Amino acid sequence: MKPHMKHGTIKKLVSTSVVITILGGLYLVALAKHETRAAFREQPVTLTIGCNQKFQKYNLQAGDSYTSPYVTQQTGQTIRLAGYSEQDIRAIQRGCNIIDDTLGQDAKLDIERWNSKRYIRGKQTSCDHCHQGIGDKQNDKGQRLVGSLSMAASWSNGGDTYDRFTGLLLPFELRQMQCFINSSNGYKPNIADDIIRDITAYSRFLSGALGLKYHTRYAEQGIDEVSVSMTEKRGDDYVRGAALFKQKCAKCHGKDGRGTVVNGRVIFPAVAGPDSFNKQSRNYFRFVSTILPGFICRNMPLGQEGSLKSQECRDIAFYISNLPRPAGDREGPVTAAWQQMMMFAMPKLIAFFNPETTSAQINNLDNSQNSSPK
Repeated sequence: MKPHMKHGTIKKLVSTSVVITILGGLYLVALAKHETRAAFREQPVTLTIGCNQKFQKYNLQAGDSYTSPYVTQQTGQTIRLAGYSEQDIRAIQRGCNIIDDTLGQDAKLDIERWNSKRYIRGKQTSCDHCHQGIGDKQNDKGQRLVGSLSMAASWSNGGDTYDRFTGLLLPFELRQMQCFINSSNGYKPNIADDIIRDITAYSRFLSGALGLKYHTRYAEQGIDEVSVSMTEKRGDDYVRGAALFKQKCAKCHGKDGRGTVVNGRVIFPAVAGPDSFNKQSRNYFRFVSTILPGFICRNMPLGQEGSLKSQECRDIAFYISNLPRPAGDREGPVTAAWQQMMMFAMPKLIAFFNPETTSAQINNLDNSQNSSPK
């Protein structure tokens, strides 16, 4: 063999060996992480306060059969369903924790929420902000509420559900992934990720606990949307919306809509700014003009649900959607840069040119939402 051919062969062997070594190392790392996750699935679950109360209410426990006390209380009937194994119980408990505490404020380790923070860009998002009552919102009499984004009803709808916005048939798991991308302004988990599996397990349990039937549409699924036809057709108005937001919403969500955080804990979530939903979310009024008004009318203000008129809800939603927020992933770099400037630079510029604003207030502007509501 000629010297230059021998040198070329050795070079190829070395290059191939390096690639195989790197790939082998990555494979071993993946195996180690898989074993870590597998071991964690066997560990007892520390429940949030809300989830602990939820499972006491529904009497979740392992056994050959399951009987829901809720169904017995509401209907007087006793219905036995297939029971849950210890492994099922842990998956259901983890799913509840993820809905109630998505960013892991109450978790000691990120893996307790399957590192869910890696899928979310903001610092205030929790599934429970939209899917209230930990995915199962009820009134004082235990009655399920129309348009309350029930996780149980969403599961019970069953199979592939037609999505009018994409024109696709989406299974329950893919609908969860859409929430992470748009409503949470983040990234979609793998469809087989533990976070998706556990949320699905919890939703399936809720469906059984509430006595819902599979492949059935329930009124509490999704949002009870508010369209223009449900109003006096005065037109959606920014000025009216701003006044209503100040009166009805700012006490909790902050005067600029950036939420309320106290001692590092989210008390009320942002509806604007970098920690809010993005411009591709279905909550965004200019993308879908009926969903956010419906959510507001059915769920806000807390303790006064249903007190707002349809036009008031549309005005508030119109105003909120005109506040700065992250651009959607499908929007170009110019739009994204503009939204960044509006979220971060513009408030400081306005404060700087305001003669009543002190330098200390300007420096602390970014932290202005981290105070308790007045």
